[in-house]
Amino acid sequence: MKRPVVFITGAGGGMGFESFKAMLPDLGKLYDLLILVRDSEKNRKLFERYIGTPGIRVMFGDLLNQEDVAKCVQLSDICLHIAAFVSPQADYFPKKAMENNYGSTRNIIEAIHAQGKAETYKFVYIGTVAETGDRMPPIHWGRVGDPIKPSMFDYYAVSKVAAERYVIESGLRYWVSLRQTGIIGPAMAKIRDAIQFHNCLDNVLEYVSDRDSGRAMRNLCAFDTEGTLDPSFWGHIYNIGGGEACRVSTYDMYKSMYGELGFRSLDEIICPKDYATRNFHGQYYLDSDRLEDYLHFRSDSIQYFYDAYLKELGNARAAGKIMTKLPKGEKLMGSIIQSTFKPLLNSEHGTKHWIDNNQEDHIDAYWGSKKSWETLPEKVSEMKHFTDWDTVVTIDHGYDETKPESELNIADMQGAAKFRGGELLSETMTTGDWKSKLRFRCAFGHEFDASPRLVLEGGHWCPECERKSWNYGRRAQVDPFFAQVWTPLHEEDELRDYPKAVTELDV
Repeated sequence: MKRPVVFITGAGGGMGFESFKAMLPDLGKLYDLLILVRDSEKNRKLFERYIGTPGIRVMFGDLLNQEDVAKCVQLSDICLHIAAFVSPQADYFPKKAMENNYGSTRNIIEAIHAQGKAETYKFVYIGTVAETGDRMPPIHWGRVGDPIKPSMFDYYAVSKVAAERYVIESGLRYWVSLRQTGIIGPAMAKIRDAIQFHNCLDNVLEYVSDRDSGRAMRNLCAFDTEGTLDPSFWGHIYNIGGGEACRVSTYDMYKSMYGELGFRSLDEIICPKDYATRNFHGQYYLDSDRLEDYLHFRSDSIQYFYDAYLKELGNARAAGKIMTKLPKGEKLMGSIIQSTFKPLLNSEHGTKHWIDNNQEDHIDAYWGSKKSWETLPEKVSEMKHFTDWDTVVTIDHGYDETKPESELNIADMQGAAKFRGGELLSETMTTGDWKSKLRFRCAFGHEFDASPRLVLEGGHWCPECERKSWNYGRRAQVDPFFAQVWTPLHEEDELRDYPKAVTELDV
């Protein structure tokens, strides 16, 4: 019997290469592998030793080249679409992010349809926690179905929102969207970019390791091939998270990291005025166990990241521990560390650059106002940190979630639309049909088609509003569903409209 072929995109990246490595032991037993990577010196070095290996086909090409994509789809049975143009680079090149993240997804799905494989081919899309954006406390617990709300200026998230919408409404029989969280591992330990100051000190993330992510992809394919993956897995959206052992606030992470250098206080390292207080993605998951129950991939805790960080420090760890024990050693060591921050803070996407140049749109987005920034203390020890991490504020999805999916009816959809400030225009609906599109109108008068799956489970709503701008303040005034994730974190008069530089219609 012919073994299925797994087509992996992004195999040269962190999650992609971990997935590739995790699947190597299965070659010749469960499936064969096909990877498409850009023809670069890095990828040549990474994969040249695998060229000619039985069960592996390495193709050098481009996901934006329709011929390359069509050939890969023709030769394969399942696609793990891991490739992405991610932050922080996506922040610098918004159109490139949309071209790569939305364009590649569209090309693969179009190829599946063109080859008549819509009923058999299996498509695994990797989304992102950034789709739901800023979930600072007290609304720091989230789940699939909460409002889509990419943070202002986060074009990576914008591109992934558009791509996920395309996947959910693709008409494929076997699709799944896995929203990836922050990935811990050696790559994260090496990040040196202004984006680290966008991450708020009291923000939280339920991280997952790169190798657990790879194990999830391996298990998905292995279980599916073996026939042990429950068919109910397909056609849904899931959050990828490492569970309780991977939940941490940014502030607590820094305490652990710098504590390894001997710091007893963070005052000599961290100035609260350098850090945003909102508009960055992150949450603890109420539902990440759902994916674990299917794929059984978790093994690492946040300690895995700390170990990678210590390895990256090398001899500097021992030197730091010695220096911080000396009189005024913490102050001296802190000044050395802060000197490495200055170029990042003063760069185009640096928080200090925005303040110094009075970039009001960025100041409003990341602090609320210049006045709010000015009230921040100079010392982190003077901050009042959030501590009530275990209290859950559950977001109401606007329909009876206790009902079986098979009982969803038009009255449910009418109520859900009203709760989103709009209305259902369709007059009929087949009870229990989550796939067929219905006609809606949003609070701003835009009419659009969307399936119950997209709206109720995906948390998506009006595509026109999503494309045009970040109009969150005005939307919260007329959309009770969305107001749940905006109003707790913002003042009533925060009504700035942030136009978007690119949409999926531009690529």
